[in-house]
Amino acid sequence: METPTTHEVQVLLDRLHAEYVTHASGEVATYIPELARADPDRFGVSLATSEGRLFEAGHCDAPFTIQSISKPFTYGIALEELGRELVARHVGVEPSGDAFNSIELQTGSNRPFNPMVNSGAITVTALLHHVHGARTIDFILDRFSALAGRRLAIDPDVYESERRTGHRNRAIAHLLLNFGMVPGEAEGALDVYFRQCAITVTSRDLAMMAATLSNMGRNPITGEAAFELSTVKDVLSIMFTCGMYDYSGQWAYRVGMPAKSGVAGGVIAVVNRQLGIGTYSPRLDPYGNSCRGVEICAELSSRLGLHVFDCLNVGSSYLEAIL
Repeated sequence: METPTTHEVQVLLDRLHAEYVTHASGEVATYIPELARADPDRFGVSLATSEGRLFEAGHCDAPFTIQSISKPFTYGIALEELGRELVARHVGVEPSGDAFNSIELQTGSNRPFNPMVNSGAITVTALLHHVHGARTIDFILDRFSALAGRRLAIDPDVYESERRTGHRNRAIAHLLLNFGMVPGEAEGALDVYFRQCAITVTSRDLAMMAATLSNMGRNPITGEAAFELSTVKDVLSIMFTCGMYDYSGQWAYRVGMPAKSGVAGGVIAVVNRQLGIGTYSPRLDPYGNSCRGVEICAELSSRLGLHVFDCLNVGSSYLEAIL
């Protein structure tokens, strides 16, 4: 009988993990003090198919906080709760070409460039907070848990560290408030934003969340619907163009998958109707992306033919043949 350890995908993940575990480039994030405590040698990679099959290597159960990987999911929630038209009045969809924490807004409209940079993500959370008030974070946690297929929780130490030191995000929020992009008051929405970024996940959770997007918004294990089809399309589109900050163009050219990174070391990537990838390694490059995570996704894209514009489309035929 075939076992996961003999499967071709499992063999590939084991080989790639062994190759990149020795790579020590990049630095652990320190601007959030609690993140500086991360073990730089932790390294996990998980792959979940849209049918629910799981392949893993390394520290796949190691907990870390979701950070900016929360952004596409809260954006999707806002689209469904408030409608595309209202959200679009407050947040654009253009790549910014700037760092994720840049204090820059679009000329003329004063909107954040997109929901994947901090200014856009804070705006999205503020829109949700304006509707749901004190229960906003519970609402977000419920939806994230549906995506992951298990109950998620918040790391209180990371939340407190972000709340205590998040002065740049406060400056962004009050600038948005000044231009009318953030409804009501900013502090309550900021508190929700700090909490959402401190939700604890593993690389396995990220792979399942990505697989849920690949499976048309339905968790492939539990069968629970987390997003509508139209929402998945919008979320994947913004991940593809803006998900890797000012590395997004290079990522689209080199890797070719909708993706999102977080400064705790996570990377999530989606191959539509096929699979989701989640990686964890806290050593970051100058853009704020996990060094090992970027390389592993690039390797998987190349070896399995997962680039969205791969003219040979070898990924689909290969995966169908072996899964």
